[in-house]
Amino acid sequence: MSPIASRHTLLRSLASLATAIPLFRPGSSLPGANAPLSSGPVPDASPSPAGARSRPWLRLSLKASVAEGMFAEVFTACAGATVLTAWAIALQLGPFLVGVMTALPFFAQFVQFPAAWLTSTFGHRRVALAAVCLSRLVMLPLCLVPWLPLTLVGQQRLLVGIAAASAVLGVVGNNAWVAWMGELVPRPLRGRFFGMRTALCTLAGTLAALAAGVFLDQTRQEETVGAALPVLAALACAVGILTLLLMARQHDPAPGGTAIRLDLEAAKLPLRDPRARRVLLYQVAWNAAVGLSAPYFTLHLLQNLQMTFVLMALYSAAVAAVRVLMAPLWGRIIDRVGAQPVVLGCSLGISFIPLIWLVPTPGTLWPLVFDVLLAGALWSGHGLAVFALPLAVAPRKGRPFYLAAFATAGGLAYAVASALGGGLASILPTHFTLGSHSWVNLQVLFVLSAVARFGAAFLAARIIEPDARLVRSFGALIALIWTRARPAAAPVLAEARTGNGEP
Repeated sequence: MSPIASRHTLLRSLASLATAIPLFRPGSSLPGANAPLSSGPVPDASPSPAGARSRPWLRLSLKASVAEGMFAEVFTACAGATVLTAWAIALQLGPFLVGVMTALPFFAQFVQFPAAWLTSTFGHRRVALAAVCLSRLVMLPLCLVPWLPLTLVGQQRLLVGIAAASAVLGVVGNNAWVAWMGELVPRPLRGRFFGMRTALCTLAGTLAALAAGVFLDQTRQEETVGAALPVLAALACAVGILTLLLMARQHDPAPGGTAIRLDLEAAKLPLRDPRARRVLLYQVAWNAAVGLSAPYFTLHLLQNLQMTFVLMALYSAAVAAVRVLMAPLWGRIIDRVGAQPVVLGCSLGISFIPLIWLVPTPGTLWPLVFDVLLAGALWSGHGLAVFALPLAVAPRKGRPFYLAAFATAGGLAYAVASALGGGLASILPTHFTLGSHSWVNLQVLFVLSAVARFGAAFLAARIIEPDARLVRSFGALIALIWTRARPAAAPVLAEARTGNGEP
């Protein structure tokens, strides 16, 4: 494979990763907290007119979009999942409230259909600017927490309320931004543009997270984390204003909106489609299994494993790096065998990842290396396949309703499971001894999540993907991977050998 073709494959994979619905990982951004980064334009958006690449406003808009994305990552470093977890610890939130708070972006998926109506009625650029602006400035009250006349309970409610408002506004803003970018970025440029944008945003996010981690670690040593968190909130709001100015510099090729009515009959289409129902069932079961434990990995790292914020940032960057490196290989495998076998295989592998978290202790963090490798590799393939699968199952007519149904069902299942997991952790003793070994309550959630993921994975075997080789059993999956994965990996391995100077 030529270097140019390989580069285009990588960029297409990066673009697909950018459009996939993100899953909460330790130290990762809260889905929906930074709407313009959580997805890219839908593939079926109308292409721009020929010759749009040469238009000056397009070049300026694309440059502004890249800059906005990089500064949005700075916002996330100051107000994302890790910092919100630090807020939760500082305000003494219990596991139940932590689970509720981190599940809010998924629960907010219920506004997908109203968000689509707002975008269509008032115009994507107008809705995106308003919603994204509010979703970032809503952090402003956190700057004043030490000086507000609130009790501890009042401060806790304020934090959860801000997280809820940010989640809802993030979903609305993301819906509008996706439609806006679909109109702005010409189809031939999308893979390259979003590949480059994702890479630069990842770099900016890593550096910003490291800087925020150093700041929080230093203040934690000086026992001033309570004063440092409002400073980060103020910086997040300032960066949020800057991102709004950069978004305002981007052109709107299709201004205005068309008033539409919410068609409930159209919204029921996915429930009447047998193939879509199978995908919905898998999404609900899988997201519930993941949501049972996912919000508590960050809490476990900070509270029980005593990991520093810098190590948290490095850990998250390592997972992201593995995901990006594995994306081209997974892209080729999906092209060869389809998305359904990859969803099944990755789901089975991901089922065992929570069990890794039973091993690390405050003085023994090295087992997390296995989590970095397995989580990065398997979530990379799962993300690409889960993104491709609904597009393959849903017909072009009514596809927005299908995609909204998938997002809503999965998000609600995740949110409910997270709340139930937090409630269970609150009931269990924080520390207990079993088999002469000391355990914590969150590790019970990890075990239950592993079992639930393993059961949900087999629902992927019932999914019917058009024009793909379906896999119904574990043995058939192994045989398919053995016969198809080697040819898919050959170009990548050959290119790696060539790059190392091998013939």
